[in-house]
Amino acid sequence: MKRVTSIYSLAVVGIALGMVSCSAEGDYPGTEYAPQMYHSVPYEPLSQIPNEEEGMWLSNREDGKGEFYNSNPNNQHKMNMRMPVPNTVPRDPRGVLPYRLRVADLEGAALVENPIEVDDQVLAEGRELYVQYCSSCHGTGGEGDGKVGEVIGGVANLKGGAYINLPEGHIFHVITHGKGRMGAHGSQITADRRWKIVHYVKQEIQTQ
Repeated sequence: MKRVTSIYSLAVVGIALGMVSCSAEGDYPGTEYAPQMYHSVPYEPLSQIPNEEEGMWLSNREDGKGEFYNSNPNNQHKMNMRMPVPNTVPRDPRGVLPYRLRVADLEGAALVENPIEVDDQVLAEGRELYVQYCSSCHGTGGEGDGKVGEVIGGVANLKGGAYINLPEGHIFHVITHGKGRMGAHGSQITADRRWKIVHYVKQEIQTQ
């Protein structure tokens, strides 16, 4: 029994010493398990710190530089990523430019055409996206009678009045930036998916 107690006591002491040795204090960062998980080996593209002494008080890097130093000496600009070619603008896989119309520019939005050709697959995908993102407010039939819509009130009936004649670009713009009680969904739904929802609303919801 005494032997078991002794082994138990040694184990407790060992665990305690291990925990103490890992604690950081002052300029000592503590013992680290797998230090490469804490200290990035590759260049961080969004970190541009050319000062080799930056974070030296915290560092235990193998190259002897400061903890926060992160700059690519092989790049002429000392950066970790290349500057894009001047005047270049990113496009999506279809070659479409980013949507840049401002929130209030509904007139300009009305002139924007849907870049995605409609077919059965696009409508099927649009329906899935509509159910996922829109039906809770607008209802499965687009009449503004979704569960959330009934609670907050004032949700657009997509089959009613002026909504029937809204241009596709207008609907896309409202999905992107929001309007009235509807919040912006541009950060939640990619542009091509937003256009598919527009196709579904125009081709299915508003023709039923």
